[in-house]
Amino acid sequence: MPHRQGSTVIPTLSYRDAPAMIDWLCRAFGFQKQAVYMDGDVVLHAQLTHGNGMIMLGSSGKDGDWAKYMIHPDETGGRATHGVCVIVTDADAHYAQAKSAGATIEIDIADQDYGGRGYACRDPEGHLWWFGSYDPWNA
Repeated sequence: MPHRQGSTVIPTLSYRDAPAMIDWLCRAFGFQKQAVYMDGDVVLHAQLTHGNGMIMLGSSGKDGDWAKYMIHPDETGGRATHGVCVIVTDADAHYAQAKSAGATIEIDIADQDYGGRGYACRDPEGHLWWFGSYDPWNA
């Protein structure tokens, strides 16, 4: 198998206002747009990168085999069935950037017993994120 860059596990998310959330995720969390496929105001598919990682996302409520299995966080009372963990170099700087962009902090930044420093937050549409300096690949 040829060598590949990036993760082989890619979280997927669904957003009601996916175009606005793409811009917010880039501004608040430091993602970069790799590809965005639109049909009018609908994001059919987007790929955002962060370091060697990636998330994929699209507009919720669109028709399709995948979309019918997705649910929005406010439809579960804010309870998450998954979260996205992102490794960052400077957790404190990332925390300040995310907080100033309007992320809802769920678990305040702190040193973790297993190593590193991190925090949990929600984006404006309620998806749960963890950002921290602990790198399990180098533990």
